Amino acid sequence: MMLTQSHLRRILVAFCCLAPGLAWGQGFSALVSPPRIEDSAKPGETYRNVIEITNVSDNAAHYTVKTADWTLQADDTVQFSEALAPSSCRPWVGLEAGELNMAANGKKRYRFEVAVPADAPSGECRFAIMIEGDPESVDGGVAIPVSGRIGVIVYLTLGDAAAQLAIAGQKLRTVDGRLLPMLSVRNNGNAHARLQGFVDGKDGSGKTFAFAPSTLPILPGETREIPLTPQGDSEDAPAPTLTYPLQLKGRLDWGKQHLDIETTLSR
Repeated sequence: MMLTQSHLRRILVAFCCLAPGLAWGQGFSALVSPPRIEDSAKPGETYRNVIEITNVSDNAAHYTVKTADWTLQADDTVQFSEALAPSSCRPWVGLEAGELNMAANGKKRYRFEVAVPADAPSGECRFAIMIEGDPESVDGGVAIPVSGRIGVIVYLTLGDAAAQLAIAGQKLRTVDGRLLPMLSVRNNGNAHARLQGFVDGKDGSGKTFAFAPSTLPILPGETREIPLTPQGDSEDAPAPTLTYPLQLKGRLDWGKQHLDIETTLSR
């Protein structure tokens, strides 16, 4: 299969999205913090914040910075678009500079602002700040220029916007080769949610575990499948092995939203 410039670009961008905060590509290497911003603003005010960009290579770097709209796909991957989406809030966004020249191992506090109109409706302003390196040639029979980029996702809640969550279903699904409990969560509100907390579980062998939800965002008007992963005794402990049926009981939260969980799942 011959890789075109478009194919290689999509592969590198996808890798960068799966590894938030770090992007690389040949000579392009950047660390960006934080990988996402979740905050609030009032209509009529100008919201200001900073991200920190670090060139973690031994060579000077040139970056292009711009905004993009984005969508979260059914397979949980992020798709960025420079085309202005309907109802996009990107026209409100101001960036410190469209280009950055950074010294080797240099660091930059990069400012941005969002001028929220006074008549902005209650809802959520969502966009990405994209940092992109210069194209470089990759040899694969033919030299093809590709570049790496990374997106910092910004969620800005406006007015009294809030998520309204409900459990639409519970089941078992194989995730990365492991059979895990899965919650199908519907968001009928006008702001995103990201489940937090732990659910107590007891498997068929009598072992007990604490289950943590995936940190995937649940966007307004969407239903998202959220896997629950059993936690080991330590970060470097092997993944626990579950025996079914599995009993789950507990509560997951996002702000003032609470989801009570009590179910038994069998193969």
